[in-house]
Amino acid sequence: MSTGAVDDSLLSRRRAIETAQLVSRTFGMLCAVLYISGLTDLAPRDLSELTMLVCASCIGAMAASNVLGVLARRRPASRFYQAFSAGQVVLDTAAIVAFVAAAEHQGGQTTWPLLGLAISIAAIRHRLTGALLVLLATSVSFVLLVPDSPDFAFVIGVNVMTAVIAGTQSTAFARQLTALQETRRALQHQATHDGLTGLPNRANLAGYAERLTGRPLGVLLLDLNGFKQVNDTYGHAAGDRLLHEVGARLTTALGSEGMAGRIGGDEFLVLLPDAGTAVVARAVVRIRDAIRRPVDIGDGHQVTVGVSAGVAMRPAGGDADLDALSAEADAAMYQDKRAA
Repeated sequence: MSTGAVDDSLLSRRRAIETAQLVSRTFGMLCAVLYISGLTDLAPRDLSELTMLVCASCIGAMAASNVLGVLARRRPASRFYQAFSAGQVVLDTAAIVAFVAAAEHQGGQTTWPLLGLAISIAAIRHRLTGALLVLLATSVSFVLLVPDSPDFAFVIGVNVMTAVIAGTQSTAFARQLTALQETRRALQHQATHDGLTGLPNRANLAGYAERLTGRPLGVLLLDLNGFKQVNDTYGHAAGDRLLHEVGARLTTALGSEGMAGRIGGDEFLVLLPDAGTAVVARAVVRIRDAIRRPVDIGDGHQVTVGVSAGVAMRPAGGDADLDALSAEADAAMYQDKRAA
């Protein structure tokens, strides 16, 4: 998933995963230290040098994984997040497999259930695919490193069930989260955009203007001339096609200079941040030229409409808000309409 597609709910889930793993992994490091310290009954008293070395390596691997976990938690929206996550899975799996093999060889201790932990971690992070890959890695490793285990078939069977259950559940949850994200984005778009033209609505324009407080701002209020005649002659469907095309032409005419929105009926509002008089004048000319071109409304019919425009300007440091500027532009627009 791209960074732009990452919303707050996914970021929250990622942070929760990293926090849980940092805590559990730190606990695992502590247990490993106690295991080799001889201060508890977790391990036999006569640990071999190889077992001590393996446990020390496991602690190092978990520490390195914690570093990746901290980076992933600090930047859950980073394009490197998946790489950090995969790196943790590899390090955690290697540490768990090595510890299980060492413990099983050392004194016949039953530590193989820890392999299910590696599979579950992969399932949470990378869904069914990750769970199956780690299942394959742990199974092969167990066969090669603990070939004399009498529990081989049982271990593999339990781990297969763990991978399937955890992986499918994680995949189903991820799909549900994706569907919820798409619904949320759709609802947010509906709340901030005009359903007919796809342009920003009044609330969206107001939020944009609020972010421009104190900066120069040019406001254009546009009203189509001849739109009512199109509706009366060809019907509302033709009028809707006309409004949609006008919205598209406004967006093209403005480019990156500002934001155009529909505020109702055949009225449009254009905001031009940091624009001087000359920039606004050129924008008005481009908009008039774009809207005056014939519009295909279907059934072989073309119509031509004009536009009345009113302009309001706010200088740098000015305190006029969008409502005041819109009222000023509205008055100027009606003067332009009467003069047409």
